[in-house]
Amino acid sequence: MNKNQASKAPLVDKKTTSRDWRDIYAGRLVITDLLVLIWVVFGVQILWFGLDTADLAFRGSTAGLSLNYTAVSVILIASWMTMLGVYGSRGYRVLGTGPDEYKLIANSSLRLFGLLAIVAFLFHIDVARGYILIAFPMGTLVLFFSRWMWRQWLVVQRLRGRFTSRVILVGSQVSASGINRELSRQPGAGYLVVGVCVPSGFRGEFLPDTQIPVLGDVDSLEVALDTVCADTVVVTSSAELSPMRMRELSWSLEPGKHHLVVAPSLTDIGGPRIHTRPVAGLPLIHVETPRYEGLTLFAKRAFDVFGSGLLILVLTPLLVAICIAIGLSGSGPIFFRQERIGINGERFRMLKFRSMIVGAELKLEEMRGQQVSDGNSVLFKMKHDPRVTPVGHYLRRFSLDELPQLFNVLLGKMSLVGPRPPLEIEVEKYDTHVHRRFLVKPGITGLWQISGRSNLSWEDSVRLDLYYVENWSIMGDLIILWRTARAVLVRDGAY
Repeated sequence: MNKNQASKAPLVDKKTTSRDWRDIYAGRLVITDLLVLIWVVFGVQILWFGLDTADLAFRGSTAGLSLNYTAVSVILIASWMTMLGVYGSRGYRVLGTGPDEYKLIANSSLRLFGLLAIVAFLFHIDVARGYILIAFPMGTLVLFFSRWMWRQWLVVQRLRGRFTSRVILVGSQVSASGINRELSRQPGAGYLVVGVCVPSGFRGEFLPDTQIPVLGDVDSLEVALDTVCADTVVVTSSAELSPMRMRELSWSLEPGKHHLVVAPSLTDIGGPRIHTRPVAGLPLIHVETPRYEGLTLFAKRAFDVFGSGLLILVLTPLLVAICIAIGLSGSGPIFFRQERIGINGERFRMLKFRSMIVGAELKLEEMRGQQVSDGNSVLFKMKHDPRVTPVGHYLRRFSLDELPQLFNVLLGKMSLVGPRPPLEIEVEKYDTHVHRRFLVKPGITGLWQISGRSNLSWEDSVRLDLYYVENWSIMGDLIILWRTARAVLVRDGAY
């Protein structure tokens, strides 16, 4: 969300106002979910039984009860749709970002499968196992794909300012600026800041460095909500608000029309580490401390060994072809070895395919005064580095020069996913908090790789690395690896 978006924030699309966009979107999901389940369930029925009618029998029934599988399919589709609705898979709080939407789809599908198994057992119903075992996983996967497609569409709409929660920030100017900055990093999440209410705020002012208007102080909130057609209030700090004033603020909001969100001072904390626990009327937020020991380390190491070994085996022909191309391009070694800083500040020699001329490091100092990547005061990067060889240019475009690092991973010096492995000269410029990135092994890829690579500022690079250190998981690693493939093909920030 940039200044231009903020300046246009008061303009509202009458077709999808904050009062009805949630219902509109949920209604579209109902239609596509229904179409998906009809296609999958009846498709599996035809695949398993053919076009002939088939009956489901009740064992032990003296009356010879039976039920046509077409009716069974209809009941299954209706039950599945009901479970998706009951478990809130179409609720606006889980739409557009995060994994919760997919988790709810998986949970509702799994519970329906379990319920069907219990009913079949209790009433001695002979259900074709193949019909069930194909329909449920296929239906779940196609639902995932359908929701993913809708999510891509929703993100595009939100970037245009539609299908969003129109937000007023309430709190100090400093905290409001901080929360606005964090929300602007992910406009696809659907929070469009349209105004702020701060202590001693006066109309006509703007939040510093933005075009977001100040709509008055906290007492002006009700009028401000109507003025900019906002539907969500985000309290960014409670130092200026007593518990009684917070309650009064929540009472002043219209149920079903306005929503209250309290943003804690914590940032860059992954969802799985956060748990809420109401105690004596206090909504306590428990934040688990990240652990880098025991089973978690074993699981990550096993994942690294299996993944790097498999990739080396599959990519052997490509590795050999690159070696031949570098060897034929001129004199010099095929591999480039460079000392980097790894876990716990230990030095190791990182392996890459040579993409620069021999002696490129000796020319580094004389080039530091030339144009580097914008906004990055620590990492040296040039879009048109004259030291890069013709073969190296193509290797860097597709990040193929990084492939030998798979051997670093196999030997335990690196991980498939992790923070960027820094040079010692870079570490000397680190602020104290940046050293926290050494709690885990450096990675071939990471959040920095899928978020712009060399286009990132130093502050953003650090933020992404520290976020990974605090919140890593095996599932997160798999997602990063999947997104890395796309980032490499797009070649954004690769030079």
